[in-house]
Amino acid sequence: MYIPLHFRDDDIENIRATIRCARLANLVTATSDGPLATPLPLFLDESEGKHGALYGHLAKGNPQWCTAPIGEALAIFTGAEAYVTPSWYPSKRQAEQVVPTWNYIAVHAQGPIEFFEDCTRLLAIVTRLTNIHEASRATPWAVSDAPAGFIAAQLREIVGVRIPITRIEGKRKMSQNRPVPDRIGVATGLAASKLARDQEVASLILAED
Repeated sequence: MYIPLHFRDDDIENIRATIRCARLANLVTATSDGPLATPLPLFLDESEGKHGALYGHLAKGNPQWCTAPIGEALAIFTGAEAYVTPSWYPSKRQAEQVVPTWNYIAVHAQGPIEFFEDCTRLLAIVTRLTNIHEASRATPWAVSDAPAGFIAAQLREIVGVRIPITRIEGKRKMSQNRPVPDRIGVATGLAASKLARDQEVASLILAED
């Protein structure tokens, strides 16, 4: 990922927060047939190694797991994002040399990928994923709520994914390369949007100051 110095995010807590909040990642592997990509939820186990390990699962019918990868896998997580119009830059009144851009947060994590079919490991993964995403509900659903035989049959239709992270990069592009009046102009413009995602970016821009 191309990361100019202005936008590099080396704060591991920011990076982990982006992974936790992303909900859905894109898993990419290079193969002799070209790149393969699958959108899927992944969770980070921070206790494994220097950077942690990512876990998830694929449908057994997905060819990505049985196509030999070339090199390491890449998991892409994205956070808040918003279009930025140059009309929000006060500097536009002094010079017309401005263009639209996009503000966004992204994390790229890579490492050797392991696929596995062990039912005990798979049950642990689907249970943990379910617990993560059900936690905010007033009455959380649990894997154990479904009949054991049904769950066992479902586990036979998926393949586990583990990626011990060897390299992780964070990018936080929030207009840091613009003068302060322009950053305030962008934050003000986004804050006036009816879109919650725009309002979130506005808050993040102001937090950078």
